[in-house]
Amino acid sequence: QVQLVESGGGLVQAGGSLRLSCAASRSIFSVNAMGWYRQAPGEQRELVAVVTSGSKTNYADSVKGRFTISIDNAKNTVYLQMNSLKPEDTAVYYCNARLTVVALEYDYWGQGTQVTVSS
Repeated sequence: QVQLVESGGGLVQAGGSLRLSCAASRSIFSVNAMGWYRQAPGEQRELVAVVTSGSKTNYADSVKGRFTISIDNAKNTVYLQMNSLKPEDTAVYYCNARLTVVALEYDYWGQGTQVTVSS
């Protein structure tokens, strides 16, 4: 069980930057993976970035080179630094924590934070 609270969303002009934060209710080193997903109206939720317990990262092709996921274990917080934002990045961004136990995966989600990028 992990509770997640996102923050840092808002309105930004194209080309600008935002830093999203996800505060977890437990030590995140015990989590198999932490990630950021996003969902635009009428679209499916998609993976943006993920970091595994082995500190491996993966990014969606659409954000590679622009976004960076990082963690601060002392603060139990995951960050998503978003640079060179585009209007296409507009979505609700959700923090995700995944626990894998005996081949069963459990996902926990934050409530989401809105990111709006204007042209």
